[in-house]
Amino acid sequence: MTSQNVSLGGAVERKDEKKASRSSLDSDGSGMKLLDTILSASIPVLILTHLLLAPYTKVEESFNIQATHDVLVYGTPSSNIHSKLSNTYDHFTFPGAVPRTFVGSVLLAGISQPIILIFGFQHAQFIVRALLGLFNAFSLHVFTRNLRQAYGPASARWYLLLQASQFHVLFYASRTLPNMFAFGLTTLASSYLLPNPKNIRSTPRRQRLAIAMFVFAAVIFRSEVALLLATNLLYLVLLPAISIEQIIFPFAASFAIALATSVPIDSYFWQKPIWPELWGFYYNVVGGNSSNWGTSPWYYYFVSALPRLLVNPLSYTVLIPYSLYHPALTPAAKKLVIPSLLFVAIYSLQPHKEARFIFYVVPSLTAAAALGAATLSRKSQLVTFILFVSVLASFAVSTGMLLVSSLNYPGGEALSYLATSLAESPSSNPGEVVPVHADVLSCMTGVTLFGSSSAAGSAFPKLEPDGGLIFHEKGSGNKGVVIKVDKTEEEEDLVHEEFWRGFRFVLTEDPEMVKGRSKGVDWETVGVVRGFGGVEVLRPGQEGQRGDGEVVGKGRLVEEVRERVRGLTGGWWVGPRMVDRIWILRRGRGGNGGWKGREESS
Repeated sequence: MTSQNVSLGGAVERKDEKKASRSSLDSDGSGMKLLDTILSASIPVLILTHLLLAPYTKVEESFNIQATHDVLVYGTPSSNIHSKLSNTYDHFTFPGAVPRTFVGSVLLAGISQPIILIFGFQHAQFIVRALLGLFNAFSLHVFTRNLRQAYGPASARWYLLLQASQFHVLFYASRTLPNMFAFGLTTLASSYLLPNPKNIRSTPRRQRLAIAMFVFAAVIFRSEVALLLATNLLYLVLLPAISIEQIIFPFAASFAIALATSVPIDSYFWQKPIWPELWGFYYNVVGGNSSNWGTSPWYYYFVSALPRLLVNPLSYTVLIPYSLYHPALTPAAKKLVIPSLLFVAIYSLQPHKEARFIFYVVPSLTAAAALGAATLSRKSQLVTFILFVSVLASFAVSTGMLLVSSLNYPGGEALSYLATSLAESPSSNPGEVVPVHADVLSCMTGVTLFGSSSAAGSAFPKLEPDGGLIFHEKGSGNKGVVIKVDKTEEEEDLVHEEFWRGFRFVLTEDPEMVKGRSKGVDWETVGVVRGFGGVEVLRPGQEGQRGDGEVVGKGRLVEEVRERVRGLTGGWWVGPRMVDRIWILRRGRGGNGGWKGREESS
């Protein structure tokens, strides 16, 4: 965008803002400052709220959350490195389909360690995720600030309103996906590509920063970001707002630094020379293996993913088109929209598609919608009212999505319930090690190494010479046990009766399988964790589905809420249908010292 167009967009908004009496957003200067403060705080508050309501993780997040745990607990040995890493670090047992970088995990572990020492290791997973979430909140704050400088305060306010009413970015902001490490960097990059009419001379420096942020995100965390960098640079070159000569040096320098960051760190942790994102690119794109996780039609991102990410239907049916159509907004809107949609269009050629792969375009597209909202809201109070109602409706929908999504982590709930029960049990001995087997579904829906420490109290674990962990010194008065989680999934091990005798507890989606394969062992059902199974409509007199055993976790809360609501509505209920997911089994008679056919994995 040229400086003339930048000034035009800002001038139109500043001129319109003089008509403050026609806009509920600009009616009171002091009130606007308070509103700006509230809206700015809403993003980090909402991210932490999403984390509180859904503190567990899914399988896609497992590598980074386990890696962060291992860096915190086992450290980085300087001698006998391969032996120490391979005997303790989780990724040697469960490497995943492709290697992932440790850079994000090392940063999270380093920053979180002093905080964990203050608040206790039982809160470690929350602290680690909160730090990532707050980093992404900071990147959105910088984007909002630069949007305000470029196009005025009304656009920034509408941006925050629209962003705060969207579910996915807020929900995933604290999740240790490689995409969310990259998201903060791409959002910062997008913010530096916004113009600053008050300091045009800063444009080259901001462009260099944007290129560096994009390159770091692509080289270290997610290779597809390189495509987003390419579409943005192509648009800037064609404007023209940057020359190819101005691109070469910042690109080459940041690429070299990013590569020099990733390769040594990841080669150390993987114990072989490796650049993870190159490996992942070759495996998924060149080798075409991404389709192993499912395929979607080429139009999926446009007709399904983007509408769900933006949530508010007015954003993509009215506001963005209006911004592209309005003469004063067109230059700014095109710069926000065209590179983003071009990235999505090209990336749609990849058969395997997930909404998280295109999170990076959400801030820019939302900003384009905010430009339209800021201009339309000045036309009449009725238009402003309609826009506010749409934001409130979107927020309500997003809240419903959050509540439903929080019911999708039965494995995490099961381990948390077991850890709390053991910690509170009068029969538990301080420092006692409790062997627990968690099946595949449990591990895919929330069981992490951090969760194993929940029963041990606040002490930071100490590493024994043999690689084991202790949370309390012998003879100490601290209460707590240590849960040792086994994640064996090989069928040749699971079929052996002796395998099951080595565990005091089992978390499983198939209790009959466990009982059938360990006939000499008596298993007692401690509780069952239920998960979301769709929407149910109950009429007066119609019974809701009950759990097979004592329901624990959020499923129990849903049952209580359902009964209270039915008492107020005369027996009617429309809400989540909960189904049995994970059973917590406790071993009775028939146990022994443990399964010797395979080493337990922790």
